[in-house]
Amino acid sequence: MSYEIPSNTKFIITTGGVVSSLGKGIACASLGLLLKARGLKVTIMKFDPYLNVDPGTMSPYQHGEVFVTEDGAETDLDLGHYERFIDENMSQMNNVTTGQIYNTVISKERRGDYLGATVQVIPHITDEIKERIVLLARQSNADVVIVEVGGTVGDIESLPFLEAVRQFCLESGHANAITMHLTLLPFIGVAGELKTKPTQHSVMRLREIGIQPDFLICRTDRAIDESAKKKIALFCNVRPEAVIEAVDADTIYEVPLQLAAQKLDQLVIDKLHLKTGPADLNHLEKIVQKIKYPEKEVTVAICGKYTQLHDAYKSIMESFVHAGVANDTAVNLRWIDSEALEVKGGSEKHFQDVHAILVPYGFGHRGIEGKLEAVRYAREQRIPFFGICLGLQCAVIEFARNVCGIKDANSSEFDVNAANPVIHIMESQRSITEKGGTMRLGTYPCLTGDGTLARRIYDSEIIIERHRHRYEVNNDYRRRLEEHGMRLSGLSPDGTLVEIIELKDHPFFIACQFHPELKSRIIRPHPIFAHFVKAALDYAGRND
Repeated sequence: MSYEIPSNTKFIITTGGVVSSLGKGIACASLGLLLKARGLKVTIMKFDPYLNVDPGTMSPYQHGEVFVTEDGAETDLDLGHYERFIDENMSQMNNVTTGQIYNTVISKERRGDYLGATVQVIPHITDEIKERIVLLARQSNADVVIVEVGGTVGDIESLPFLEAVRQFCLESGHANAITMHLTLLPFIGVAGELKTKPTQHSVMRLREIGIQPDFLICRTDRAIDESAKKKIALFCNVRPEAVIEAVDADTIYEVPLQLAAQKLDQLVIDKLHLKTGPADLNHLEKIVQKIKYPEKEVTVAICGKYTQLHDAYKSIMESFVHAGVANDTAVNLRWIDSEALEVKGGSEKHFQDVHAILVPYGFGHRGIEGKLEAVRYAREQRIPFFGICLGLQCAVIEFARNVCGIKDANSSEFDVNAANPVIHIMESQRSITEKGGTMRLGTYPCLTGDGTLARRIYDSEIIIERHRHRYEVNNDYRRRLEEHGMRLSGLSPDGTLVEIIELKDHPFFIACQFHPELKSRIIRPHPIFAHFVKAALDYAGRND
């Protein structure tokens, strides 16, 4: 063994069975919140069993949102849940894919690190997986590291991770590393009962691999009666109190409260021989009450290219939940496929009874004219508008065409031969040929201008935000944009990159090149989203 497991860190490994998308990420984040509320330092990592090095080149329809960390890693969307729940920044070390593992092992083999040995899944791949857990534990200096193993038990691609987990738990000792298994309890309507057999078979498969779960978290749409719990416990070789029900919740932020009510955090504390105080969940309880019983409501249209898969905009969706709490308001999202707006004269129908319009990020030319139409409609109808990344670029193109009179204004992303590329590729991106992990990624500073909406929103001259883009506002057109009423209200410190734009004669029109949704937390809503929802409330008050 080429590594030493830190003696001051405890480990919780979470696996899943029966079906995917049961909510392992939410379960891990919720347990992390409960343990942090007890005063422990917690971090969470995700093992993704696909061969991509990262999700950066994957279609949103394949993967959902790409979550970008402070240090510029393109990661799984579950890292967003981790950050939003435990209020800790993740890093590139918190997301590990099969592609990264094999890439590292092959590089070591090419260098001769294995001294001529035959390189195999065991021990070389499994050792590399275990080393990633240890490296994160050392870097974070966490009291508890929670590890989520993606996929489900029985998936062939997950086997190396599960074998590594088996070895790691054995080497760490049962007082230092425990496992949780998340399964589905389906309700069969004809029979009128919850069925435990899928859970039994899932645990059986896990035990065949050599992993005996310490806790079972059972997803269900209704409460589990005591007889079913005892049956699951008996056939899965766990104590009845270790069978935790995870009933469908009205909001994901209610899940930690559900788990705490069943004393999962205390059971984990006891199992790992940790000493902590009680968890103070009063603030979370108040937040959940505001989410479930808001005083007001508004409707926000999201005009995007990937609206058929809402996970493509997961952080945006959660940011609206946070901003809704800040305004004691339910934010109802209306999903509008930008291609649907390319039919002339259809905007009025799509935006009827909408109190604000958001145009989010995306790549490629598909649906762009529809996004431009959404910007035009918001600008002319004086509806609160917010653009993110490509949303800013669309706002600039629309303004250049319809206000500045540059009828053929475009982005060189959509037309490499554009006569007036008001958006063009960044200078630093011109020589790059590989697509994976090469965009402008991670945090960069921005200076907000005096007397601007941006300054009022942030109440700070210097802000730090996360980025993921290759294209920017073409500086050759900045003067013309400003002469016609666009304010370049946020710039990079050297003044060369436009980060935020707004309109002088509009009640609320703002767009940013960065991704503010990535930094919004349930206990600290992002200020742009909070002000955007407030603007939607004001608009509703004037027009409803």
